[in-house]
Amino acid sequence: MPKTSAGLLLYRHKDGALEVFLVHPGGPFWARKDDGVWSIPKGEFEPGEDPLDAAKREFTEETSLTASGEFVPLKPLKQPSGKIVHAWAVEGDADPARVRSNTFAFKGREYPEIDRAAWFGLAEARKKILKGQVRFLDDLGSQLH
Repeated sequence: MPKTSAGLLLYRHKDGALEVFLVHPGGPFWARKDDGVWSIPKGEFEPGEDPLDAAKREFTEETSLTASGEFVPLKPLKQPSGKIVHAWAVEGDADPARVRSNTFAFKGREYPEIDRAAWFGLAEARKKILKGQVRFLDDLGSQLH
């Protein structure tokens, strides 16, 4: 059975443009990488766990923020690794400077799971987000129009 993850795609309208909230992975491997490595805040969940509850939990664990509102399901994606990612779009706002992530240990040091977050217009988000998650942006765009 493939691994499963769930996450939230936070979006807002600013100055008449649609923006999405993405996070950059922490740790030494990702430190100098930018385009194509950002993601929606997400994480794995166990069989039997409600995917939306997991998405909300993971959003909070990775950002220290909470999201509320109408959670609109997006089409699940199969990542190149085989992992299935479930996502929900939710309108909201967040200050990237307030993001505080949980941590992980690597080679005796602690690193934040997420080292930064930012808002991106859809064109820029397409460059920043993992290739396997681009369809979430397409799905969001089609649901809002």
